[in-house]
Amino acid sequence: MQFTSSGRWKLPGMAQSALDLTFKAFAYYLIPIVIGVVSIVALVCWDSQYVAGSSDARDIRVLKETAPLSPPAANARLHAAVPVSYFDTHLSEAPVWFRFSTRPRAPGSIVGDVIEFPSRHAVDISCWDAATLQLLGMATREQGTPYLHSSKAGFALQLTDLPREILCRGTFAGPARVNVVQWPETQFDLSVEGFHRKSGLLDGGMIVLSLFVLITALINRQPLYVLFSGWLLLNLRIAGLSAGWDIQWLGMTVPPQWMLLGRSLTIALYGVSTLTLYQALFREELVKTRWAIPLRITQWACIPLLIGAVTMPYGTFLPMLWVIMAFGFTLMTLGLITIIIRSRNRVAGWFAASFALTYVASLAEVVSAALGMHQVLNVINSVTAALASSLLAALAVAEQMRMETQKRREAQEKLEHAYEAMPVGLFTLDMYGNIVSANPAMRKMLGITEIVPGRTSWKQFFADSLWSELLEQVHLRSDAEMQIASRDGAQRFMVSATLARGRVEAVLQDVTEQYQATEQLRFMANNDPLTKVFNRRGIEKMFEGAAQLLNAGKPLALAYIDLDRFKLINDLFGHAAGDEVLKQVCERMELTLAGGQKIGRVGGDEFVIVMPDTAIPLASLICRGIVDRIGGTPYRVGDKAFHVRGSVGLIEVSPGMPMKDAVSTADRACREAKGGHHEGLVVYERGSNAFQERTNELNLVARLSGPDATEGMFLEMQPIMSLSAPYESLNFEVLLRMREADGRVAPAGPLIAAAEKSGRAGVIDRWVLSTTLSWIEDNLESLTNTRFVCMNLSGASLNDERFVQDTLEVLARYTHVASRLCMEITESVALHDLDNTRRFIDQVRNFGVKVALDDFGAGYTSFSYLKELPADVLKIDGNFIVNINAHPANVAIVEAIVSLAGNLGMRTIAEWAEDAATIRTLAEIGVDYVQGYAVARSQLPEKLLAASSSASFIQGEDVLQLVRTLGSSANEADLRGFVPYDEHLL
Repeated sequence: MQFTSSGRWKLPGMAQSALDLTFKAFAYYLIPIVIGVVSIVALVCWDSQYVAGSSDARDIRVLKETAPLSPPAANARLHAAVPVSYFDTHLSEAPVWFRFSTRPRAPGSIVGDVIEFPSRHAVDISCWDAATLQLLGMATREQGTPYLHSSKAGFALQLTDLPREILCRGTFAGPARVNVVQWPETQFDLSVEGFHRKSGLLDGGMIVLSLFVLITALINRQPLYVLFSGWLLLNLRIAGLSAGWDIQWLGMTVPPQWMLLGRSLTIALYGVSTLTLYQALFREELVKTRWAIPLRITQWACIPLLIGAVTMPYGTFLPMLWVIMAFGFTLMTLGLITIIIRSRNRVAGWFAASFALTYVASLAEVVSAALGMHQVLNVINSVTAALASSLLAALAVAEQMRMETQKRREAQEKLEHAYEAMPVGLFTLDMYGNIVSANPAMRKMLGITEIVPGRTSWKQFFADSLWSELLEQVHLRSDAEMQIASRDGAQRFMVSATLARGRVEAVLQDVTEQYQATEQLRFMANNDPLTKVFNRRGIEKMFEGAAQLLNAGKPLALAYIDLDRFKLINDLFGHAAGDEVLKQVCERMELTLAGGQKIGRVGGDEFVIVMPDTAIPLASLICRGIVDRIGGTPYRVGDKAFHVRGSVGLIEVSPGMPMKDAVSTADRACREAKGGHHEGLVVYERGSNAFQERTNELNLVARLSGPDATEGMFLEMQPIMSLSAPYESLNFEVLLRMREADGRVAPAGPLIAAAEKSGRAGVIDRWVLSTTLSWIEDNLESLTNTRFVCMNLSGASLNDERFVQDTLEVLARYTHVASRLCMEITESVALHDLDNTRRFIDQVRNFGVKVALDDFGAGYTSFSYLKELPADVLKIDGNFIVNINAHPANVAIVEAIVSLAGNLGMRTIAEWAEDAATIRTLAEIGVDYVQGYAVARSQLPEKLLAASSSASFIQGEDVLQLVRTLGSSANEADLRGFVPYDEHLL
């Protein structure tokens, strides 16, 4: 048993060789075989991801237009036509009228059907409703209409509801087959996706193969491979023409005016290229056969073929093409058979097989087109032939490369000992460190002009200690390797050495650039590329190291810096100016810090400073200096000057505090500093309330994640008063409250914030929803005057699919009282995902639930998107209400919102109404409901049950006097009749 110098067991030589052979067998044979077998099984047995469902081929009544016909005349004549499954034009370019019936939409289907006209030879098409002769659409290859347009290789008609009978007129060029297929819309979309996927696979595979051959040709300077590369691309286009994929190239749509000319030229050039490649490959073999002269005749025949492709109409050109191509392909096939029998060249054999497959498929396409048949061979067509023949051609290229590689290997073996030509430094050292020999590359690396035996020493170019280390390594291992630096440190080398015949044989490579690149990558891994300060990863490492000093009793401070309104610089002057300001900001901050204090950039304009061994008073002075230095003088960028100010949150880190908690707490302090009341700096010392608040938040998150998440929660209700009939309705909004274990009622704000941060907002909203509906059900007899009960929804819940499903289930259980519920959705949340919001609103309204758009007016997109949201109520943002009489603009804004809501059939609720003057103004401008302290604070549910109306809770005499003048029973009756969006609300 052998051991290394470190005492580890080393495999014996034979065992190591066996292991190497095993790994080679896996890598060279087993893995490719397994991949091949799995691929075959997948192709044969697995379901395709893009398989579309079955389509429905519709029978058509066909009329070939011999004289101009109007749609009514054609429609009348088609009544007597016999239905057929398809119609072949036989190269005729005369317009074709056809009529067909459509399949009715499947019961319960929410999507329509699509009519496909799949002929790739279709030039234009127009369709009418056969019953009314109303034009459904018309399309050409250049343009279409929203309902009739080009799709896949042909055209498609997409209508919400298809007429029972459809009349169409189409023009075709080439051997067209007219037929009609009806698809379900989803299946048609899947077939379109599969069509383009197959086209992409064919394009990608053939183009990659062609590029590979072309690059090989350029590297090896082989004109034959350039020709073969072009032939592969033409082979791709021929396959695309057969499958209807030639309407695009590299994902770009071919201009329609180029289509027919492109097809003619593609086929003609393919024939010329095939014949040229054929003769180039087998010129010597063809001379010995009887087919040389006929092939020359075919070559001359290609000239009129090319001229006809450009000058002749497509329908006229095709018969001439078929004759010449059939003649040429037949001759080449016969020649190939002769060559395969006589030739022993494997390259020629592979090429011959490739051509033979292409010829057979092409001949089958020609025959089927000439005879008007759909397909002569079911297995082989131009598409499969293109892929198979390209694969065979690739095998031929691989065989050619193998032969060339073998030749290069033989030449390389002859040059093994061409020591002087080696691009790496090869040298030999004696056991004293003297250079015995070195090749030119080695001498060039070290600048050696002449090697003097016994005097040119290793130590002249490298540190003295490196020789001893290298000598020790070669004695320990047979293949020592180490990275070394030149004596002046300007260069880096990788030396690989072994001990042989009492000397050190070594290879020296200059890895200076690689070393510099590695160092740069190492720097970039921990540093911000723009400012060169630490990035998040780097500052985290710095924090981990500094946190270990806390256990030794040394203080640690952490600062969070945020640049105020920095985004304006990027938006107004570009990111280049913003980047330059960021670099100057970092330079100013670094001038303020001591040696052990480091900056890390953790956001676009956000930074963290770790201050090890720094007491909080000193850290406060440093941060105050940073605030002053950042905003003290403007930043010069070119001819512009920018004033930037920063806000700093500084905390004293406690032992055991994770960095994420420290950064979060410092960020909170920074946000407090941005409020403008602390001159840009807020300091949280150890034991500060902020730390306790952070702990409380984490406890709330843990509580919400536990089994008793809703323990201690209860509801209060704040009345909402009608301004048209204050004493006729008792409406209110449910508000969440939480009672701690000691009986103290805690505010719900921190609980909701913690729930949204932890993704548990749905737990709270689900509890509030079910509790509210259950309470309404239990007290339904006492709530005869209650028209609606408002409930807030969290934005996180609205985007939670599970919560949405649970909401629908809860509403289904309380169907008889769900119509009393009005769900409030914050405007900013609603506009964040308009489609999702609209879908949710439609679902809950199916149960009679009403929807209110909360905090309306706070968002700048309110009016532009209001028409997209089918809300029943607008709750005007309280910021407009609380000081409405302070400025006429407030009244004008609220009045505009009320007018808009009325025009859209919605009611309005004004929040934060705190005095009689506010209520009077709101009543005068037409607000429907008010909510606020002027009416009542939130009440326990028991008090709501004892009241007859929302006005019953009013305490202020001035408000009571005002309310007595508002509305009457007649007004309330009018309000009950309001049904634009609902039947029972408000």
